[in-house]
Amino acid sequence: MEYDAKTKLNQIVDVLDQLAEDTSVPRNIRRGATEAKAKLNQDREALDVRVAGAIGKLDDLANDPNIPMHGRTVIYRIISELENLLKTVSK
Repeated sequence: MEYDAKTKLNQIVDVLDQLAEDTSVPRNIRRGATEAKAKLNQDREALDVRVAGAIGKLDDLANDPNIPMHGRTVIYRIISELENLLKTVSK
């Protein structure tokens, strides 16, 4: 994996950690953020597979009716960053 991609992935994981620790979002959202982080950290799988799995999980979370607006915004930002990462890796 390219250095920039690894750095970007680490930044995304850090934001997921922050979301997982944010007590102002419901527990299921925090748990989902932890699950998305776990998907990204599975080194046995290809990066594109890990990113796609995390995007799918985060997309489900963003559509949860109980999530506060700031949590949804963070999730959409993470999804956007993951999609950008996917574009850079697949070039």
